Amino acid sequence: MKKNIGILLLFLLLGWLTGAWIAKALEPVQALSFLTTSTMIKWSPHANLDILVYDFTIQMKLSLLSLIGIIVSVWLYRRL
Repeated sequence: MKKNIGILLLFLLLGWLTGAWIAKALEPVQALSFLTTSTMIKWSPHANLDILVYDFTIQMKLSLLSLIGIIVSVWLYRRL
C-alpha cells in the first residue's frame, strides 16, 4: 500500500476519535480522571468588511487518551 498524506490524515482522525470515545466511556471512573479530563481549544476568527461578514469557529476537545490515540495511529501508519 502506498503511503500518502490522505491516509495519514485518516489515521490521525481515527486515532483521535477512538481516544476520545474511550475517554468518554471511562469518564465515570474516578481513578482515571487524569486520562479523561479534556481541554477545549477554540479558534474563532471573524471580520466585518462592509460587503462581506464572516464568523468561523473551530473547537477541538483534547484529552490524554486522545493524544495516546493519535500517537498509536502514527505508529500504525509507520508500520503500514
